[in-house]
Amino acid sequence: MTRIGVEGTLSDVRSALQEKGYDIVELKQEQDAQGCDCCVISGQDQNVMGMATASIDGPVINASGMNAEQICQEVENRVK
Repeated sequence: MTRIGVEGTLSDVRSALQEKGYDIVELKQEQDAQGCDCCVISGQDQNVMGMATASIDGPVINASGMNAEQICQEVENRVK
């Protein structure tokens, strides 16, 4: 089953992805992303300090400006 990490503030996205059969991991800490095939972040605190470290090898989707359905489509496009 495909594991998707979803930032805690994106509860609508988490629900939509669960309905589509994805295994969802709530991203509370950086290490929560390990083992995920893809992560969805809100973008609110993205790279605040001007530094960025990658916790996963897979895609990270910035949900800023997208609705839950658009994010689900983006996840499906990137994990296949």
